Amino acid sequence: MEGFSGAVLVGGQSRRMGPDKALLTIGGVPLIQQVVEALRAVVNEVLLVGTAAERYALLNVPETDDLVPGAGPLGGIHTALCVARYPHCLVVACDMPFLNLDLLRYMLREAAGWDAVVPRGPERFETLHAVYARSCLEPIEQMLENGKLCPVDFFPLVRVRCVEAHEIASFAGGWRSFLNVNTPADLQLARAIASQ
Repeated sequence: MEGFSGAVLVGGQSRRMGPDKALLTIGGVPLIQQVVEALRAVVNEVLLVGTAAERYALLNVPETDDLVPGAGPLGGIHTALCVARYPHCLVVACDMPFLNLDLLRYMLREAAGWDAVVPRGPERFETLHAVYARSCLEPIEQMLENGKLCPVDFFPLVRVRCVEAHEIASFAGGWRSFLNVNTPADLQLARAIASQ
């Protein structure tokens, strides 16, 4: 089986949280450390991608600034695919404390033959909990050149394997894998879940 890269996007500015959310702790462990450890369990290479990623140097993970500054999550996906060692890259956000390793492995197994493997919830695609192939680079660059920064904008140009609700539900706690800690209320919820 081919290898996979994994990228943790750290470019968010924590506007709704205040302090750097990646360094907030759940169960005494910083969020970003939990995310990095989860990715290390399922991929061959882990990268940190985003503005000033070097602030997490203590994690001893290769980091790179966004190649297209100010392009949001799409810019992060673009950078990850440009620097990743392997043809497929699992991209997640830095504030996801309950990544489901079985679900991630399932998505990686599904990646062959697809440009993107993206979970689809009842309200939206989970674009920062997805596997992207290097073949996405050209359409992503088209979007960036046109000022379109929403990741789903390039989906019509590539082959997308949607991971549907019934598939997600087949994994115990699968839906928690998408939980982001963006606000103090989210942090309180995540800490409550972790303490159960």
